[in-house]
Amino acid sequence: MTSLIDVIFLLLLFFMLTSTFSKFSEVELTAAARASSATGNSPPLFLQLGADDIRLNGEAVALEDLPGALDPETAEGARVLLVALRDGVTAQRLTDLLVAIRGLDNVTPTVMGAS
Repeated sequence: MTSLIDVIFLLLLFFMLTSTFSKFSEVELTAAARASSATGNSPPLFLQLGADDIRLNGEAVALEDLPGALDPETAEGARVLLVALRDGVTAQRLTDLLVAIRGLDNVTPTVMGAS
């Protein structure tokens, strides 16, 4: 019985030391207040999110450069950004994209699933 208690304490110590206690952040998925102002006469922007690449209106863009590429497109007002997911896109990749465009005021993302 004593050896069983020792094994239980060793397992408890192992799981306590290997677990992470990081706080997960939230990503806002809906922006109802901004969505109504983004429905002007300007056409929506089209973004294809792949497992390895991102294409904004057909041109390849790096994830780090995406906010800079969207700034000239949204200079005249709010725009809708249609995000099409291609095969092989993970949830983490989509979250990284949403975090990258979270700070842009004139962009309202709409995510469409892969066909």
